[in-house]
Amino acid sequence: MTVLCGTCAWSDHEHFYPRRMRSSDRLSFYARFFPLVEVDTTYYHIPQPNAVAKWVESTPDSFLFDVKAYHTLTLHDRGEAGADGRERDHLAFRSALLPLIEATKLGTVLFQFPPWFVRSATNQRYVEEICVRYADLVVAVEFRHRSWWLPNVQPETVQWLKALAAVNVVCDEPQVGMGTIPFIPEVTRGEVVVFRLHGRNGSMWYEKGLVSSAQRFDYLYTREELADFLPVVSRWAAEATHVHILMNNNQGDYAVRNALDWQDLLGTKPGGDVSLLPGRPQPFL
Repeated sequence: MTVLCGTCAWSDHEHFYPRRMRSSDRLSFYARFFPLVEVDTTYYHIPQPNAVAKWVESTPDSFLFDVKAYHTLTLHDRGEAGADGRERDHLAFRSALLPLIEATKLGTVLFQFPPWFVRSATNQRYVEEICVRYADLVVAVEFRHRSWWLPNVQPETVQWLKALAAVNVVCDEPQVGMGTIPFIPEVTRGEVVVFRLHGRNGSMWYEKGLVSSAQRFDYLYTREELADFLPVVSRWAAEATHVHILMNNNQGDYAVRNALDWQDLLGTKPGGDVSLLPGRPQPFL
């Protein structure tokens, strides 16, 4: 078993990088300290394969990328792209993944569905279609509407995801209404567990007109809060080949600090010299 820790995105953590470091050098610096990253930019635009090939070149052989699906593929556009548009986007998205697949650096493909993607027969069929289309890859599914995880349907949702060979994305987030999901630590695919920590800033979860989405994730976990998860992480490590722990509290340097906390708690050593990163809470370098 392997437990890998990282952050959601690598470019958001301004204070983590040396001053005046070029943005093109940030990924290779990040990879000195973490073996895993989630690519979130692919939700907003589909990169060209040659750009993805540069990610491969910038990281060690063992480095892994979990990649977030483009927003039309998760119906964040409320279906405006139409079937033809989604088909084009599927093809472009698959093309972008090829350099990672060929380099065996693709971890999971994350389909994070919007808060209005409620549990229904139509939406279940859509998830099933996604899993069939990406059956050669590891599909991770994150719901953001509580209807999928109400107590009376939890067992059914777990068994359904297992039948689809889809990874249940386990989340930690504020519990504030139907637009948040509970902590469901169920392993639905033996290759990997994905644990995404969004912070616990309930007061900002539904705020409109934010200057940056980072405001919604403005929460720094204490080491004690992270340590509370160690028993379940140990169980996952016994049940799955890999465990991916991803910090999504991308306000300031919070995600990086908590990912380093995880490495301390788990007794894993980053590849880089942590003595170069004294900044807690001041800038790292």
